[in-house]
Amino acid sequence: MMSGRQGLLWLAAALFLLPLLVVVLTSGWPPGPVTSFQLWPPGGWSWDSYLQAWQNGYFIRAFGNSTVVALVVTGLQILTSALAGYALARIAFPGQNLVLLLVLASLVIPFQLLVIPIFMILRWGHLINTFGALILPTAANGFGIFLMRQFFLTIPVSLEEAAALDGASRWEILWQILLPLSRPALVTLFLFTFIGEWNDLFKPLVFTTKPELITVQLALANFQEQFTNDWPLMMAAIVISTIPVALVFIAGQKQFIRGIATTGVKN
Repeated sequence: MMSGRQGLLWLAAALFLLPLLVVVLTSGWPPGPVTSFQLWPPGGWSWDSYLQAWQNGYFIRAFGNSTVVALVVTGLQILTSALAGYALARIAFPGQNLVLLLVLASLVIPFQLLVIPIFMILRWGHLINTFGALILPTAANGFGIFLMRQFFLTIPVSLEEAAALDGASRWEILWQILLPLSRPALVTLFLFTFIGEWNDLFKPLVFTTKPELITVQLALANFQEQFTNDWPLMMAAIVISTIPVALVFIAGQKQFIRGIATTGVKN
């Protein structure tokens, strides 16, 4: 029999999945105004909204741009987070605690507060309306640095000492020993960063104006009209844009759960 705790978990899952269910069912209506409050389309499921959303949303270009930006930013964050996290976890240097405090302080500063100086720097570097404007502002992240630092602290120092006795350098220890052992944390960082960049609207909206640089979130924003909305069309576009990140999360969910469970054990 189902326990009370399991019942609460199923109830919570149902509450979280209910909006998604409404989105999917609404996307099955044909394009145009929804004429009744029933969820299931009265004429049966229709793929017309998906076809029209795919054609009108320039999703081929948007998917390509968002994929490039998300993958490059994710790769840069993994690189910078691994290097900085290793230095904060294993290398003693003057001001180490101060640097860690600054990294943690960066987590409480909203990106929107930094948009003006970032915009001025990008304009000075002639990067506005380029992929650089979508990639460089988030190439490093305090959350990723802290995540990798905490995971490195859970790995026994004796492994590094044994490798050092065999003549391995710090660089070899990091890339050949620590990073392979840090797969759960790396997958966790990959998922957080990739999904965050895929869903980001702020950077493309502020730093780009060229149609060639349209991203998935900008394509979705184009479906919203000032006074009226074609809800089936918009819901179909949302489903289309959600499929890639859902597949990425499903592929890495086991490592993600393990990374969350094993990170942050030590101070």
